[in-house]
Amino acid sequence: MEYPGNLFVVAAPSGAGKSSLVKALLELDSKLDVSISHTSRAPRGQEQNGREYWFITADEFRAKVAHGDFFEWAEVHGNLYGTSRAAIEARMAHGDDVVLEIDFQGALQIKQLFPYAVLIFILPPSWDELKQRLNRRGDTEPAVIETRMANARVEVAQAQNFDFVVVNAVFDTAVFDLKSIVHAQRLKYAAQRRNRSAVFRALDLP
Repeated sequence: MEYPGNLFVVAAPSGAGKSSLVKALLELDSKLDVSISHTSRAPRGQEQNGREYWFITADEFRAKVAHGDFFEWAEVHGNLYGTSRAAIEARMAHGDDVVLEIDFQGALQIKQLFPYAVLIFILPPSWDELKQRLNRRGDTEPAVIETRMANARVEVAQAQNFDFVVVNAVFDTAVFDLKSIVHAQRLKYAAQRRNRSAVFRALDLP
């Protein structure tokens, strides 16, 4: 089913800067709305329920899976993450552009369900830089960092399956690249046909 709104899906390995980039993008683009995912993991730091994630138990999460409530879901680093189907469809049907921050498994699931979704992968400039960023967080044990580095190699290999790739070497440049992707998507023929249907009909365009 086609919706008037666009769906942007952003994935990256842990430490690549995905959340910071999406936050900066949202501050620049008032037409974008972020979707809040559900997760079975506990809140970190200053995270709040309903702001960063909807925090639920693993049993509650699996009940939602059984009911078909999720657009996509995956297990990442031992925790469950999922995207509400109803919330996404309602926003897009209303004409809103929605951005999702999820892992590559969920992104590829969404592409199967929603071919018009725009998949964007965030890459670090190097493995050394990625490890330094994880170390700079200061709240992760060395063994966990090594696990995330190993997972990152699997995740980065999936970048070839995405529509766009942004290298987060210089933060401001990466934000500009993200904004350019969003703007270009809104100008594609199919997107314009969905959003400017009256104009297309008036001009007898298919």
